[in-house]
Amino acid sequence: MDNFELKTEPKVKRKSVIWNILTVLALLATCGLAYLFLNIYQNPGLVPASLRPLSLPTLYQTPTPTATIIPLPATWTPTPSETPFPTRTKAPTWTSVPLLITPSITKTPTSTPVTNTPTITTTAMPAVADITYLASTTKHPDLACNWLGVGGTVMDVSNKPLVAQTIQLGGTLSGKPVSGLVLSGQDAAYGSSGFEIKLADAPVDSTQTLWIQLFDNKGNALTDKIYFDTYKDCNKNLVMFVFSLLR
Repeated sequence: MDNFELKTEPKVKRKSVIWNILTVLALLATCGLAYLFLNIYQNPGLVPASLRPLSLPTLYQTPTPTATIIPLPATWTPTPSETPFPTRTKAPTWTSVPLLITPSITKTPTSTPVTNTPTITTTAMPAVADITYLASTTKHPDLACNWLGVGGTVMDVSNKPLVAQTIQLGGTLSGKPVSGLVLSGQDAAYGSSGFEIKLADAPVDSTQTLWIQLFDNKGNALTDKIYFDTYKDCNKNLVMFVFSLLR
């Protein structure tokens, strides 16, 4: 029994030595690999070119587009050069008819009667106009002398403002036709029944080439055509009309 134990003891010691040697080699290999990895980490150029991974292509990036706001053109609003015509329920017919200012005439036939013989009767108009000349700066101080026009009011038989009456203007100024149509009460600068019609951008001399006429709200003439003058004078470039009803 003792001899058997003496014979097997060297085998056990031999196996222990082998395992120790393998352990030492494994530790040395691990240290070597760690040293190699550390050097490669600090200096990647140590890796041979054949063992290096392929470089990824650089991603091409285009600049981000920036929206450019293009301003739209400004909207042009035309400014009317004349006062717009009011809407009328019954528009009068503007036909020039010579005014016959004659007394009532009754023809008495001396022989055989003639049928369809008219009796011409002329009656006075139910309104009159008072005309004065003022400087336009009394109504348009900001325009200085750069204006010419007419304005005024319409009064009833009780001398109270009468609105919604039609004022028509026509004729020529410096050889050019002029026209206007407004209602009383449209321009409060002249009063409750005020009106205004612009003629030009500067005072101009004219003699009986312009006329003005008043109609009621049914289109009936309240005055004849009243012809008036204008002056190239900054103190007379506003022609004032005050229409007054007589009945």
